[in-house]
Amino acid sequence: MIAPRRRRAEMPPERGGAANAAVNRIVIKPAWVLASDTGDHFEPQLFRLLRAIHDSGKLTVAARAVGLSYRHAWDLLGRWNAIFGSELVLLARGRGARLSALGEKLLWAEQRTEAGLFPQLENVANELNAAIRHARERATPVLRIHASHGYAIEKVPDLVRDHGSVEVDLKYMSSVDAVASLARGDCDLAGFHVPEGDLGAVLWAQYAPFFKPRQQKIVRMVWRMQGLIVAKGNPRRIRTLRDLARPGVRFVNRQPGSGTRVLLDTLLAAQRVDPARIAGYDTGEFTHAAVAAFVASDMADVGMAIEPAAAQFGLDFIPVVRERYVLAGHHATLASPAVSELCALLRGPQFERQMAAVAGYAADSPGEVVAASALFAWVGR
Repeated sequence: MIAPRRRRAEMPPERGGAANAAVNRIVIKPAWVLASDTGDHFEPQLFRLLRAIHDSGKLTVAARAVGLSYRHAWDLLGRWNAIFGSELVLLARGRGARLSALGEKLLWAEQRTEAGLFPQLENVANELNAAIRHARERATPVLRIHASHGYAIEKVPDLVRDHGSVEVDLKYMSSVDAVASLARGDCDLAGFHVPEGDLGAVLWAQYAPFFKPRQQKIVRMVWRMQGLIVAKGNPRRIRTLRDLARPGVRFVNRQPGSGTRVLLDTLLAAQRVDPARIAGYDTGEFTHAAVAAFVASDMADVGMAIEPAAAQFGLDFIPVVRERYVLAGHHATLASPAVSELCALLRGPQFERQMAAVAGYAADSPGEVVAASALFAWVGR
């Protein structure tokens, strides 16, 4: 059978160094293996080839994109066709190549696995990197960030690594857990999101027990859109949250405690939609991309996530609410050289270019440090 497993940790060389240079960091990624009577057989090129065929519609173009000869690509598909006893790619003269139903399911399964495991594997890798840094007794400052997953915060470690002088130890968790972690002193910065308007005032109640306005401030980052992700063309004609409770509509949810799920629950209560009537409400995916992968693989008709997750999988997006994604930290921490360097990078052109390329994201004076009440009028009332 086919089953995902953790690939061994990859240890890239230092930037610009030779292959035998000291390792810079550990990266852990999911891999797929074929479990058979004769042992495991790993074929990493298959998924890259399937994705390239899906995107280009031509086997010749796809083979070139993944660095294979046409003959090698053809032989690779032939081996896997024999393993599965069915074709993964359908070729038609004059119409190029397209994935079969099995090929589509296999591709979406691989992407769903990667999307769902990303935060957990990233957290494990960061813990290992921290242990290695400690063992080396490196003097490089380390900035600990606990944060809700998002496409802006995801870029921060590489941004700092490529253009700064500090190390970022990023750990993903729910928004509430991140702010609670900051209150306990377990991290230097907490990343969380707050919707605009009166809805934000309602949802702030989950952060209020842990946020101390006189002791903490906000680092601005981005605006982003939360909404409903549906299949291309929206075949189920889903328009609003009320449609989630329609008979036959399959929903995929985020995990309990996540900011997106708390947001959804608040919106459903405001519109008097009973979650018990929503098929799939009790599911719980850990990332926006995992929700999108569910919809893309036709395992659900709709999910709630941020817009770039829809764009990543070629799905349609129905905006529901705009929100701010911010960082919070204590006054002393925010004045430290490490955070000052991070704020300068957030204000710089590299981060601006990165955010301009992400669907549904817009810069919100990134890197500016302000009192929470300057962004959220209800703080301190």
